[in-house]
Amino acid sequence: MKKRIGLLYGGKSAEHEVSLSTATAVSKAIDYAKYEVHPIYITLDGQWLRGPELTQAVESTEQLQLKPNQILPNNITEFVLDKTSQTQFDVVFPLLHGTNGEDGTVQGLLEVLNLPYVGNGVLASSAGMDKVVMKQLFGVAGLQQVPYVYFLRKEWDQNQDELIAKCEQELSWPMFVKPANLGSSVGISKASNVEELIKAIQFAFQYDRKVIIEKGLNAREIEMGVLGNDRPNVSVAGEIKPMTEFYDYDSKYKDGSTALIIPAEIPTDVESTMKEMAIKAFKILDCAGLVRSDFFVTENNEVYINEVNTMPGFTPVSMYPLLWQHTGVSYPQLIDTLIELAIERHTEKQQLQYNRD
Repeated sequence: MKKRIGLLYGGKSAEHEVSLSTATAVSKAIDYAKYEVHPIYITLDGQWLRGPELTQAVESTEQLQLKPNQILPNNITEFVLDKTSQTQFDVVFPLLHGTNGEDGTVQGLLEVLNLPYVGNGVLASSAGMDKVVMKQLFGVAGLQQVPYVYFLRKEWDQNQDELIAKCEQELSWPMFVKPANLGSSVGISKASNVEELIKAIQFAFQYDRKVIIEKGLNAREIEMGVLGNDRPNVSVAGEIKPMTEFYDYDSKYKDGSTALIIPAEIPTDVESTMKEMAIKAFKILDCAGLVRSDFFVTENNEVYINEVNTMPGFTPVSMYPLLWQHTGVSYPQLIDTLIELAIERHTEKQQLQYNRD
């Protein structure tokens, strides 16, 4: 019997379009002989829409943007959890990026509904989304990171001069300014002087109430994929070489101006160090399913962990599936493995006891 998969995508997020691209790519790779695939689209204003079963790949993101007249019961739990009909899912596959999806919110809903779902749980998702919390946990794990400063919007409004002075004292130019809770390089700017720093901070605050400023490094950007639950595996390394000044949203998804070199040309000992750091980061955040770990490697082969992405993109140009392809795991096999890992984790949770008898 086919497993029923709820393909959950879209989302009330600045990364809505990335999610649509990911869902389109997954629809082209999933095995329809093994799975019933049911699309669930979250609109930009947060409305949940469920469309008819997909029986073949979609060719464009527009096909996945369901219309309000395609909605099933208005109550989310009715159409996700209805055990009296054929709508109950064996696994939900969240393909959500950014806030209101990758940050633990949807994962919490699925936990309450007691549904198996692909990917990281509430804690790992929320900690991985908040770059400040993530970096603080990395510090506890003893992982080497670039220096950083962070603050809230109210602190910036009240103490702008002091915070600029702190950045200049603790960091050095250039600096990278990011919203703390966002991905896909949305809201990120490079600043080489105070004027640019102020502008970059104001821009980042459009996307989050907390910003993080990091010291810029003259380093290569290397990434690795992690796959598994309690005993994760690590892929080969891949290098990102953006043709633009840095790896921004457009170079990731729009203009194709970035070269992805897989496998990356790095010494064996450096690769081993990165694998150890990737697994340590995976475990300190209590991750499950999948993670992409991002690193900086300097000319002296010093390794710094930059961040992890708990729902890396699955678009045709995304690094995560390409890394596993070069490791010997095809795109369809990757999807199968993630579904199996979701069921494995859910089955383990069902063994927990919730009473004292």
